[in-house]
Amino acid sequence: MKKIIYFCFAGMLLASCSNNKKNFDATGTFEATEVNVSSEGNGRIMQFNISEGSEIQAGTCVGSIDSVQLYLQKLQLAKNITSVRSNTPKVNTQIAALKSEISKQETERRRIINLMKGNAATQKQLDDINSAITVLRNQLAAQQSTLQNSVNSINAQSSSISIQIAQIEDKLQKCRIVSPISGTILDKYTEAGEMAAIGKPLFKIADLKHLFLRSYVTSGQLANLKLGQRVEVYADYGKEQKKYSGTISWISSKAEFIPKNIQTADDRENMVYAIKVSIVNDGYIKIGMYGYINFIK
Repeated sequence: MKKIIYFCFAGMLLASCSNNKKNFDATGTFEATEVNVSSEGNGRIMQFNISEGSEIQAGTCVGSIDSVQLYLQKLQLAKNITSVRSNTPKVNTQIAALKSEISKQETERRRIINLMKGNAATQKQLDDINSAITVLRNQLAAQQSTLQNSVNSINAQSSSISIQIAQIEDKLQKCRIVSPISGTILDKYTEAGEMAAIGKPLFKIADLKHLFLRSYVTSGQLANLKLGQRVEVYADYGKEQKKYSGTISWISSKAEFIPKNIQTADDRENMVYAIKVSIVNDGYIKIGMYGYINFIK
């Protein structure tokens, strides 16, 4: 008799579970956008003002890495660029004398041409003055070319140092530990006083206000789904389930085998498509919790 009652109870329990499963079109787990923030600089961590569970905004500086040596390099480069620029020649000043001499010779040539009209000057005098002007103009062109080459060289050196200063400033900026997103600190991997190296993880942050439920659907269900579609999401709190409004934000373009921990409405299907349903968290849903989806007809 006890065996009969046991089997009847087991049968009712299985039937109840089966009916509960049919109330939902898909199941899955809640996930968040997690970011592992790593160091972008080398050196001792001077300050690191975060704690696990605290909320911070995107762009917030939460710590800094020792940057004294970088700052000193920047000062040295600034002095170098000042020294290099001080050697820039004053082109107009240095060619002023030659221009003045050419102007005098051209005035003398005009005088000789006027004298030749009255036969008071010879052709040789005119040829000599023309030759002298030609020589002066060639000297002016050569001096201008030399000075311009010197200016170009100094400008190139100055630009090179400016680029080095910009690189140092970039490194100085990367000595600031900044959160790339707004969210909640999940893990803190290091403390102030420890050494940081480029690529070393410092902390993990996640946006817990905007979660998504990753689930799997069959090809038959996929035919009725599209991006942006509104769905009903239920968070499983154990003895109770809380309803949320969700939106399908991603649908996989490739089919895959059913993951072992996921059950779909139709167990006979062995290929499914992953989807993500975005929801706004009211603070109660935690990463890894189970959830259910009903596709609104």
